[in-house]
Amino acid sequence: MVIIMKLWGGRFSKSTDGAVDDFNSSIRFDARMYRQDINGSIAHATMLGQQNIISSDEASLICKTLGEILVDIEDGKVEFLIDAEDIHMNIEKLLIERIGNVGKKLHTGRSRNDQVALDIRLYLRDECERILSDLYNLEKTLIKLAEQNISVIMPGYTHLQKAQPILFSHHLMAYFEMFKRDIARLTQCVARLNICPLGSGALAGTTYPLNRDFVSAQLGMNGVTKNSLDAVADRDFAIEVCFVMSMIMMHISRFSEEIILWSSNEFSFVDLDDAYSTGSSIMPQKKNPDVAELARGKTGRVYGDLIALLTVMKGLPLAYNKDMQEDKEQVFDAIDTVLLTVPVFTKMIETMKINSQNMLSGAAGGFTNATDAADYLVKKGLPFRDAHEVIGKMVAYCIAENKPIDKLSIEEFKKCSEIFEEDVYSAISLENCVNSRDIVGGTATNQVKIAISNAEEFLKESGF
Repeated sequence: MVIIMKLWGGRFSKSTDGAVDDFNSSIRFDARMYRQDINGSIAHATMLGQQNIISSDEASLICKTLGEILVDIEDGKVEFLIDAEDIHMNIEKLLIERIGNVGKKLHTGRSRNDQVALDIRLYLRDECERILSDLYNLEKTLIKLAEQNISVIMPGYTHLQKAQPILFSHHLMAYFEMFKRDIARLTQCVARLNICPLGSGALAGTTYPLNRDFVSAQLGMNGVTKNSLDAVADRDFAIEVCFVMSMIMMHISRFSEEIILWSSNEFSFVDLDDAYSTGSSIMPQKKNPDVAELARGKTGRVYGDLIALLTVMKGLPLAYNKDMQEDKEQVFDAIDTVLLTVPVFTKMIETMKINSQNMLSGAAGGFTNATDAADYLVKKGLPFRDAHEVIGKMVAYCIAENKPIDKLSIEEFKKCSEIFEEDVYSAISLENCVNSRDIVGGTATNQVKIAISNAEEFLKESGF
């Protein structure tokens, strides 16, 4: 019987069962970290040479060959093997095949535990930077839409019931603030995960005089981990990435829900571009908001990734456990889903047509100016609670007479309260309802323009 020995197989007398190889292997999903693994190994080998742990010639040969392996992988010339388990062992196996015993020296002062922890940190750092770029593009699109529709009035809602008139641009800028917080969370998350664990070994550190700070600097990281046990057993950073991805998707899902409503015949506030809609296989009139619906649906998928990873980690004793191999599929899926969703969602809202007249008509119904009618009475000297009661009765009268408030005659106003004068009509006009809320964070045109200016400054300061 031929015994296929693993790189760790010295203690074993027989080959791993094929089913165990398949079960144990992670190469199917961690192969995507090949670049990070090679970059980490080059930094480690360079340091080993500088510290005279291996010779400078050996370090140079290892680094040169790793570079060649990287090129071959990207050219599609490398086939990864399941029985080599993971991307780390596959690359080391290739290295040894090409340069023999010198390749076996790469793993000096390093365990797969700290190597895996490094690779996933580097990979998530790189992918999070891509997501940040996508989020900034989404923010730019929101600003552009807000500027183009600065004066469009729409109904604002609470409990999905018409509440007060607001500017559509103000509504858009609410989502700008949500995604701005996501950008801050993701930026802080990247700063926390961008710490180098190499030198932690399997769990206890190493006896070799490694220069950990050099490796960290070579890889553009923010420093080194401070506890070897924590360094190899920690997946807080992966959980945090999943959490931030969940927050991003939650905000996209909320926006998607509104777009789904707005694009319905009942609302008709927006028309989605044909390129970002689909039809029905049986009903020829249908135009379905599938992009928004899928974005809403995929949010649950990302939530599942977060919960799965929390569940994997909840009962693990220190330090590394094989359960932690399950971290990658979860966080990779969350990252992939956000990278897939944000760009197409951005294009969908960028290309949708705004039906401003329908929005205005929507704001004109449902007594959205009732609060302003009450405020009118308060400014004339009536206590707010009394004014609230007067307008409540007025709304009941309007419902019975099938009239909006601003279509009541002055005589009808005065039947409700003698305080009303002719100036009530200008006070409760939709334009005044909006622009009188000229307070920081309010929906007045002046405040939205300030918000847009601040948003543009934020993007400029962020390099976008």
